[in-house]
Amino acid sequence: MKTTASIALAATLALLHGCSPGQPPTTTSTAASSASAASPAYADPQHGFALAIPSDMPLRHDFRRSYLGDASWKAFAGPDSHGTPIVALVLDGSNRITAAELRIGIGTDSEALAHCDDIPASGGAATAADTVTLAGVPFTHFHAADAAMSHYLDVDGYRAVHAGRCYAIDLLLSGTRPEVYDPPATPPFAQAEARRRLREALNGFRFLP
Repeated sequence: MKTTASIALAATLALLHGCSPGQPPTTTSTAASSASAASPAYADPQHGFALAIPSDMPLRHDFRRSYLGDASWKAFAGPDSHGTPIVALVLDGSNRITAAELRIGIGTDSEALAHCDDIPASGGAATAADTVTLAGVPFTHFHAADAAMSHYLDVDGYRAVHAGRCYAIDLLLSGTRPEVYDPPATPPFAQAEARRRLREALNGFRFLP
């Protein structure tokens, strides 16, 4: 992508206002828009979206960083679910004790589209879904969590079919309980702060024309 195109794209990102922990963003914020406009932008014309890149969240193209959150294209994907991991923003300092990242995966086959907004039925206890508007498109939103062998996974999932694609956006917290270490380990950041940063990063998502 050319530098001039990146700058222009970043300057026109339409952002949503971040809410308190546990609540998804739903409204526009001028201050957030200005901050994100100053960030570099990742644009993916093939998959129809763009994403601002915060200075403290390097961009990755793989999902292989979590014991419970495997490399599937979306959290809690079933064995017959097919899609592609596209991009992840990983919060600086993430390690085996506490890690935080925003993931975007896309599915285009009939199975992925038909079951795009399914709520996880296994692999984690999910809350009832609600509907959240991101970048002008209604997404099904849910919260789910899983734990095993001192490891944990906490996910805010967003799902929508748009322009013939299933968009799966996951805000993930994962890691190991600090108390299992001797002496107890110190997390790199508080979970509440990580959730706040992930929701701010979600504000930088938009669809391309």
